[in-house]
Amino acid sequence: MSSHTIAVLVGSLRAASYNLRLARALEKLMPGDFRFDYVQIGELPLYNQDHEADMPAPAARLKRQVEAAQGLLFVTPEYNRSIPGVLKNAIDWGSRPYGKSSWAGKPSGVVGASPGQIGTALAQQHLRNILAAQGSPTLTTPEVFLQVTDDLIDQDGNLSLPATRDFLQSWVDRYVAWVKR
Repeated sequence: MSSHTIAVLVGSLRAASYNLRLARALEKLMPGDFRFDYVQIGELPLYNQDHEADMPAPAARLKRQVEAAQGLLFVTPEYNRSIPGVLKNAIDWGSRPYGKSSWAGKPSGVVGASPGQIGTALAQQHLRNILAAQGSPTLTTPEVFLQVTDDLIDQDGNLSLPATRDFLQSWVDRYVAWVKR
């Protein structure tokens, strides 16, 4: 059985992040030949082109993890109607130096969770535009704009509602096929 590593970037640094919970829930729904590799983005320095030649260790690690993966999963909250700055910073580091983007050609999945009624629809739209510019093809449907409550997904990624589990399983099934393609 071949193995597929998925580089997972969670756009929230908060310890009790809904999006980290969502990532853990999705991980539990993945088939046995898929493995999540969580990319730590909180320790990345702000992107500065002056440091590309001697890339900071956290940025070099991010690039290695992304390049070793067969697919990407972005799990993002929505901050001020867009993606969090920490996630954009990670994408900027991974895209450099010019001509050596780690994102190019990697199939991506984009999901998000928020207490708001439209979930993370606007952040996901912005993220899809950014990924398109990086040459990372993104799964288009179904979209996951999950409105969460404190008890929908626990800290370990267990889902409380069967309908939510079924919906996320259908997304996972499409994503797995997308990556294997």
